[in-house]
Amino acid sequence: MDTIAENLARVRERIARAAAKAGRAIDDVELVAITKTHPAEKVREAYEAGQTLFGESRVQEARVKIPELPSNLRWHFVGHLQKNKIRHALPLFELIHSVDSLALAQDMNRIAEEEGSHPRVLLEVNMAGEGSKFGFQPDKLREQMETLLALNRLSILGLMTIPPLADDAEASRKYFVALRELGDRLQTEFHVDLTQLSMGMTNDFAIAVEEGATLVRVGTAIFGERRRKK
Repeated sequence: MDTIAENLARVRERIARAAAKAGRAIDDVELVAITKTHPAEKVREAYEAGQTLFGESRVQEARVKIPELPSNLRWHFVGHLQKNKIRHALPLFELIHSVDSLALAQDMNRIAEEEGSHPRVLLEVNMAGEGSKFGFQPDKLREQMETLLALNRLSILGLMTIPPLADDAEASRKYFVALRELGDRLQTEFHVDLTQLSMGMTNDFAIAVEEGATLVRVGTAIFGERRRKK
């Protein structure tokens, strides 16, 4: 069985190849190693192999795991953030990828004001319009953009999406292109910097890099299959 260090090297090599294919600099893409359900020991192995940026999708799990690990690790939140977990999440994560509604953004802004923090966030967009997924509809996001930008505690750095699950990675490409183009339109219309694009996971991260991802969220290809809760 391959080690986490070997898996990481393989993922990094695929990112480098995809960036080169697209004429992009490898430094323009950051790998977020997703540690959901994986124990702290596995995270430490990845850290010893040179990985310092990790992602969690459950606040409760992160609150237990993060204190067990070196303090110089960087953490992003990538899952659906429940409103009652905002206060716990803000001190743990340097970037929240998944602000998926105006109401959540407003609650986060209010709590950040109370806590004296300035969260850095991405707006999650449901590019495929799937009923089972969270996220702004693209048209709705445009309508609400001015209100979002007026939330003075939030730094909105870009967009995130999760395309429909598909066997063929190529099926994700159109959603990645659409997210990039949406970001470009919003930047032009609202005169804001939305250069961060969080897109691509284990099955399709190379395609995402080709289409402009600046953050790819890879878990299974690094740590193996997630442990299932009994």
